[in-house]
Amino acid sequence: AADGLREKQGKRFKENVDSLSLSLAKLFKDKTAAEYTKELKLAYKNKDRYYSLKKKISFDEYRTLRDFPLVRQGRNKSGFIVDTRDKRINPYVLLANRTIGLSRLNAKKNVGLELTYDSLLRGVSGQRLMRYVGGSYMPVMGSETDPVNGKDIITTLDTYMQDVAENALMKMMVENNSVHGTVLLMETATGKIKAIANLGKQPDGSYLEDLNYGIGKATEPGSIFKLATLLSLLEDKHVTMNSLVDCEGGIKSFYGLRIKDSHLGAGKVSVKEAFLTSSNVAFASLAEQFYHDDPSKFTDHLQRFRLNKMTGIEIVASSGKPTIKTPANRSWSKTTIPYMAHGYEELVTPLHMLMLYNAVANNGKMMKPYLVNAIKDYGVDIKNIEPEVLVDKICSDETLAQAKECLRAVVDSLHGTGHKILFDSAYSIA
Repeated sequence: AADGLREKQGKRFKENVDSLSLSLAKLFKDKTAAEYTKELKLAYKNKDRYYSLKKKISFDEYRTLRDFPLVRQGRNKSGFIVDTRDKRINPYVLLANRTIGLSRLNAKKNVGLELTYDSLLRGVSGQRLMRYVGGSYMPVMGSETDPVNGKDIITTLDTYMQDVAENALMKMMVENNSVHGTVLLMETATGKIKAIANLGKQPDGSYLEDLNYGIGKATEPGSIFKLATLLSLLEDKHVTMNSLVDCEGGIKSFYGLRIKDSHLGAGKVSVKEAFLTSSNVAFASLAEQFYHDDPSKFTDHLQRFRLNKMTGIEIVASSGKPTIKTPANRSWSKTTIPYMAHGYEELVTPLHMLMLYNAVANNGKMMKPYLVNAIKDYGVDIKNIEPEVLVDKICSDETLAQAKECLRAVVDSLHGTGHKILFDSAYSIA
């Protein structure tokens, strides 16, 4: 027994043993109060150094137990010692598993937010000397150093939106037999990431969240890059959404390299129609016509859209590095402008494109994406993360108005490439 229990002829123990036994009996329901009293008094009488009260209790049981008579007086006075066994439990199973982070048992294998914030989350380990007595290890009184809990990270993720995103992505991946895919959902006004889902096809044909494709993989974006080209052309007043452009039947050669549309036969159409049908030929032709002699004018727009910069998301270690060519690059050629215009010869992450589209929806204001709302210590905020504006205005209001109309047409128009998304839906695109 602890020295504190034997002070004043054991007054503290004798005054509390009955009430403690009653509380133990009510909590565990494995013995009567009288049985607990008998065992505790016997151990005290025999001057046993240790008495095993209960094994493998839950955390809720421990929280109740620590307020019991005698126990609540602290370790030195009560002699009550807790031997903890921590186990990590994810209440949402695999929801946002990789974004939050996998196992923390080995820091070298951490990913996601757990890797970025490892120094805050880790805390400090406690220490305890153990003595081998009577066939088992017992703690040495007074040898303990209490552990220090790590901080708590409060994310921006919405569990409902995350669940919807993951299920929708899985459905589309299976239907299209895709190699990998991602879903990113951003709160327009703030830049908060509300959901992020990633799936990659495995050798056995199944899908797993193996990489963070939305943030960590920079690739040629393809047709979704046409928005950047449209904004550039509109901002420089080379065209309006009603200007005509020749799709030339859907096939055109640029310096010996052929660019082709997914749909053939189109002739002269408006810029708006070229955008809603995602004509590669139209946007390659427009970019070549207006930026061939001054390509830096085009790439300057792309840089103002921050497509050449890191996104700033907290998951730094896995963030993909973008590549936006300039005329100074050795790999620059005559075909670079027409190919960049429809999403090739540049590398960006899906998050880069989301930031651009979000800026258009946010009336030109580009927000920094972020995944952490706050950092807490024992429930008290020690740091709150506020929204951060990266670019106050990516283009003029006139350009924004035309771009928004073109974007809406992609899903509203019968011939729009995104028309099937809202087919028979009660919802519309803002």
